[in-house]
Amino acid sequence: MSLNNIRIVMINTSHPGNIGAAARVMKNMGLSRLYLVNPKQFPNYEATAMASGADDLLSQATVCSSFEEALQGCRLVLGTTARERKIQHEFIDARDAGVLSIAESQQHEVALVFGRERTGLTNDEIGLCHKLINIPTNPDYSSLNVASAVQIVTYEVMMSLRTFNQTDTSIEVNKSEQDIGGSEEYASSENMERYYQHLQQTLIDIDFLHLQQSPQLMPKLRHIYNRIRLKQEELNILRGILNKTQKLKL
Repeated sequence: MSLNNIRIVMINTSHPGNIGAAARVMKNMGLSRLYLVNPKQFPNYEATAMASGADDLLSQATVCSSFEEALQGCRLVLGTTARERKIQHEFIDARDAGVLSIAESQQHEVALVFGRERTGLTNDEIGLCHKLINIPTNPDYSSLNVASAVQIVTYEVMMSLRTFNQTDTSIEVNKSEQDIGGSEEYASSENMERYYQHLQQTLIDIDFLHLQQSPQLMPKLRHIYNRIRLKQEELNILRGILNKTQKLKL
């Protein structure tokens, strides 16, 4: 088992030192794929200094212009957040995130997402995540540095990898994740985005959705589908229904 299919995604990181520190802990824990979404300053000497020998991860980092671009090819997206949301996602702790990441990364791409230093992830970005990781902290001082959050989550990933390699439980975990609907591949992040655009346009076409009057409808629908986690074959069926619906409307 390996960590090759797990990527760390950092969004709009403002301090380059946090990028370097994250690269260092990634290398400590055996992870190597770093994706940066619109970093404020990168490349930067502070990032290199804080990387402390993990310069190769910085030089190989993928810089993306959008969050959607950073998620291309991923079939499981886990976002970290400390804030409560009006739309309730499924929350898991870092240990469970490590287990799930290792289990699923043996078959497809997994993204572990970390938001901005001050504000974390936006609601729209949360809408692209299947589950949310919450790291318990002291309620009197809950602020956690983003590089520290990366360290905690990646440590749990590494520990899960060691456990899986020692006990060979990966088959059972993968089976539990796929016990409904067979072993087909989950729909990729980009295919789900195409579906959401198609669904929104269809709902507008049949006069069910008015964006200004119902701005929360699409986020709620995203939450439903993220909770279900569609297989590609299931997504194809739903796209076919939408196509037929649009033709009937015309």
